[in-house]
Amino acid sequence: MALSPKCFLSLILAGILAAPLAAQEPKPAPQAQSPAQGQAPVAAAAPAPAASPATAQAPAPPPPANPADVATPDTILAALYDVISGPAGHPRDWNRFRSLFLEGARLVATSEDKDGKLHTRVVSPDGYVAMAGPYFDKVGFYERESARTSEAWANIQQVFSTYESRHDPKDPTPFERGINSIQLLNDGTRWFVVTIFWQEESKDNLLPAKYLPAKP
Repeated sequence: MALSPKCFLSLILAGILAAPLAAQEPKPAPQAQSPAQGQAPVAAAAPAPAASPATAQAPAPPPPANPADVATPDTILAALYDVISGPAGHPRDWNRFRSLFLEGARLVATSEDKDGKLHTRVVSPDGYVAMAGPYFDKVGFYERESARTSEAWANIQQVFSTYESRHDPKDPTPFERGINSIQLLNDGTRWFVVTIFWQEESKDNLLPAKYLPAKP
């Protein structure tokens, strides 16, 4: 789901992959200074105690979903695309977005830099909301599924969902397209999104015909 305006969920690409995660140079540790004669060492120099597990705040569980959104693979994918789409400044229903995911779910954005090096960024649904919200405040973003291939067995399903992203639904051509690789789980009562892993199309990686809409 997208960073420079990248897609799917592409919006994480609006800032995430712009800078490689490992690009930061580690800063040299400051050298310790000996205390002045007769002066006791500063207590702050000692390592801080680790946070107690009891004080660590666990992420909130996803809110309850609308049963109609999670009844089938078709409905949960339709809800996923619908909830992130809208005009600039239009508030998204982020609780609806969160409700589609399994607790602990992840979104993985994949992008190439100007040198062709591949980078990935992994975020939680809340992390996606934090990055996508400011982008959606300024930019219209509409994403739709144009084709789909899937494999299913037992309670799991793997979906290759070809997406098209536009700033306005009336735009004749998308500004970006690619594939959302989506893993789904049915726990016996509803469907969940477990992972969304996506990559946009590039001149070196064009979408093959089998992942494009069937020609009439």
